[in-house]
Amino acid sequence: QVHLVESGGGLVQAGGSLRLSCVASTAIFSIYSMGWYRQAPGKQRELVATIDNTGGTTYADSLKGRFTISRDNAKNTVYLQMNSLKPEDTAVYYCNRAGSLGAWNYWGQGTQVTVSS
Repeated sequence: QVHLVESGGGLVQAGGSLRLSCVASTAIFSIYSMGWYRQAPGKQRELVATIDNTGGTTYADSLKGRFTISRDNAKNTVYLQMNSLKPEDTAVYYCNRAGSLGAWNYWGQGTQVTVSS
């Protein structure tokens, strides 16, 4: 079973920045596409950004230019740099596998991001 541990969330004012980290406990982390997802109160979980095993990235249209996903395979870690944060970015952020294999059934505890206006 893969364990996912997210960190880096917090309370920030609109326009601020945060960097999220996620460590995945799998020996073959480097072969997987990984993604950041978020779930706001009363809403379904949505995919925010993905990074494949070659470093190729995709983003939700509404987030392009503000968020940057990256990975460090040596540390089994995926990052999400979030700039110019808006109140509507408030959500619990999770990482998980992405791409054609889909997400693992297990989800970590997530990290809360709260953006005040």
